[in-house]
Amino acid sequence: MPQLTLLTADAVVTMDADRTVVPGGAVVVSGDRIVAVATATELRSQFPDATEVDLSGRLLMPGLVNTHSHSGLLRGTAEHLPVWEWLRVHIDPMHRVLTADEAEAASWLCYAESVLAGTTTVVDMWRFMERSVAAAAEIGNRLVTVSYVGAHPDHDYFDSLDDNERLLQRCQGAADGRVTVWVGLEHVFYADDAGQRRAVDLARDYDTGFYTHCSESEIEIAEFDRRFGARPVFALERLGFLDTPRTMLAHAVWLDDAEIRHLAQRGVGVAHNPVSNMKLASGIAPITAMLDAGVAVGLGTDGEKENNNLDMFEEMKVASLLGKLVRNDAAAMDSWTVLEAATTGGARALGMDADIGSLEPGKKADLIAVRTDTPRMTPLFVDGPFANLHHNLVHAVRGGDVDLTMVDGCVVVRDGKLVEHDLPSIIARARAAVPGLFARRAQWLASTHEGDLKGVFHAEV
Repeated sequence: MPQLTLLTADAVVTMDADRTVVPGGAVVVSGDRIVAVATATELRSQFPDATEVDLSGRLLMPGLVNTHSHSGLLRGTAEHLPVWEWLRVHIDPMHRVLTADEAEAASWLCYAESVLAGTTTVVDMWRFMERSVAAAAEIGNRLVTVSYVGAHPDHDYFDSLDDNERLLQRCQGAADGRVTVWVGLEHVFYADDAGQRRAVDLARDYDTGFYTHCSESEIEIAEFDRRFGARPVFALERLGFLDTPRTMLAHAVWLDDAEIRHLAQRGVGVAHNPVSNMKLASGIAPITAMLDAGVAVGLGTDGEKENNNLDMFEEMKVASLLGKLVRNDAAAMDSWTVLEAATTGGARALGMDADIGSLEPGKKADLIAVRTDTPRMTPLFVDGPFANLHHNLVHAVRGGDVDLTMVDGCVVVRDGKLVEHDLPSIIARARAAVPGLFARRAQWLASTHEGDLKGVFHAEV
């Protein structure tokens, strides 16, 4: 039997169905699984041979689940543009010249940033994803790969469905099971009829999920109607994308009530990205209505270029504040609701809630320790009439307050630092990759006529 480890802390925030908080709590881990959650006193008596790790001045909670991100190297260089112009001028030209080495350097950087800030599961839509799998295997995070696929002659500079299928064949279950490979399309508009059908078939044939951007911008509604004679969700239904084993949509900003009901009925997950949606002026997603309808909603940072950091604690605060503002209701998107979106909600949206998202016996040992000895956590009431632990986690804590990150029972961050890798070296590798990438992009743009910078709506399906 693997060695038992007893992690003791000021409190354990389990995120179970009852939102149980255990003052003076502890978690027992064996191998990659949680064995028990209770008070430290109880578990010391029950498991006298366990090796105790004293995490006084910290609380334990589930690792955060980032349901939408893009690795990248464009942070702070693609600013102040609406989404489709931003894609046309900055993002798509980058994809045309990106190399596998640059893509891997980006994943190393972004996964390191993620685990340091308490994110244990990352859904990454990116390129050359065998390299991303290699990065996750070394960093230690859990990874859901979503290949950045274009399946249309006008978007042949992305990864192809052939690339996605090779990834399914080679990497499903890699890194001791921490890697899950899905089928991705950057957008349904980036695929012709044959590409759309093959994406659906791949997800079915390999019994895996399908993931795409949808209803991020208001102009998509008219374009879906022009191409398919339906609003976005019903167009996806007609095209077969909701018949895959699991479907997840990023953004879902411009849904109407009928679409929301349909997503709930079909069990489709949604990744809510409030910071990105605000920065690109995409709109405010009707998240409260989705949650009321029973849609599984997770939180996502989106990429470093449309968010500028990958801090899921910041994302929680913004999600709560934006939810209150749009409803003109200070009680909307309360702290527990937002914490659930960042943990159990994201796990449910991905169909992984049997294994991750909460601290319960039998689940994976994906957990984080957050410091409680900081100004941001003061005052701190774990229970009683003034209990504010959950409010502090959403509205005060930042990713830099994470002291320990464990994934699959392995500690990947201790004392706020990577255990196995040197962060300055990871940063240096990313910085070294940037000049060549930017130079080739500038060269491509300089050689391209404005009329050749095709926007997504120029591609006919």
